[in-house]
Amino acid sequence: MSSAPDLLLAPPGRSRSALAVLLRDPLGAVGLALVLFFIGLALLAPWVAPHDPLRLDVMNKHAGPSWEHWAGTDQLGRDLLSRIIWGTRIALGIAVASVGLAGAVGLLLGLVAGYGPRWLDAVLVLLFDSLSSLPMILFALAVITVVGPGIPTLIGVIAAVSVSGYGRLVRTQTLALRNADFVQAERAMGASGARIVLRHLLPNVVGPLVILLSMDIPVVIMLEAGLSYLNFGVRPPTPSWGNILYDGYTSLREAPGMVVMGGIPLVLCTLGFTFLGEALRDALDPRLRTGFPR
Repeated sequence: MSSAPDLLLAPPGRSRSALAVLLRDPLGAVGLALVLFFIGLALLAPWVAPHDPLRLDVMNKHAGPSWEHWAGTDQLGRDLLSRIIWGTRIALGIAVASVGLAGAVGLLLGLVAGYGPRWLDAVLVLLFDSLSSLPMILFALAVITVVGPGIPTLIGVIAAVSVSGYGRLVRTQTLALRNADFVQAERAMGASGARIVLRHLLPNVVGPLVILLSMDIPVVIMLEAGLSYLNFGVRPPTPSWGNILYDGYTSLREAPGMVVMGGIPLVLCTLGFTFLGEALRDALDPRLRTGFPR
C-alpha cells in the first residue's frame, strides 16, 4: 500500500520529465553541454593535454599559437593549452569538494535543526548566523594568511563559510514538512524519528539543495581563481586558471593573448553552471515553469 510521501520521492517518470524540461530549455541544454564538457576535460586531463603543463622551454617563451602549441606558450615556455586543461581539474576539484563538503554538513545540521528539539534549533540558528556574518573574502584572506595558502586550506575556508546558507535552506524546508499530513501519519503509526527523516524528509529537501549547490559552484570557481590570482590560493607552478591569468597580466605587453586564453574557460565554465542551475530550478520545481498556474 503506497502512502502519500511516496509520491514526493521523484519516481522515474518524474525524473524523465524533469530531464525533458531541462533539455527543452535552450540555455539549460547549453549549460548541460558546457558542464559535461568541462567535467570530461577535467577527468581526461592526463590523456587530453598535449604536453606536460610543468615542462619548461624558456627558449620558446611567449610563442604564439601554432600546430605544436595551439594556445601558445607562457613566460616560461610552458604549453598554455595543457595548463588550461589541467587547471580545469584544479578548479572543478576545489569547487566540487568545497561545495559538496559544505552541502553535506549543511544538510545534516539543517535536518537536525528543523526536526530536532527547539533548544538545539536555537543553538544551530545562532551558529548559522555567526557563520553567515563572516565576509567570505576577508575571512578567506585572514585564514590563508595564518595557515598558509594551499588547496586543503582553500577547500576548508570555502566550506566553512558556505555551510550556513545550505543549513538554513534545509532547516526551512524541514520545518515546512515536519507537520505535513504524511509525517503526522507516520508518527501516529509509531515510525521512529530516524525513519521519518531519512525516508520522508531527506528526499524532499535534497532537490532545492542540489539546485543551490549547482548555482554556487561557479561562485567558488571565481573565488578560487581570484585568490590564486592574488597568490593566496593554488601555489605555482601548479596550473590554475587564476595563476594563468596572473601570468598573463605580468606578460600583457609581450603576449596579450595569454589573458584571453586564460579567461575564456573561466567565463564558459561559469556560464555553464549558471545556466544549468537556472534550468534545474525550473525543471525540479514545476511552480517556476512558464505558464504553470501558481
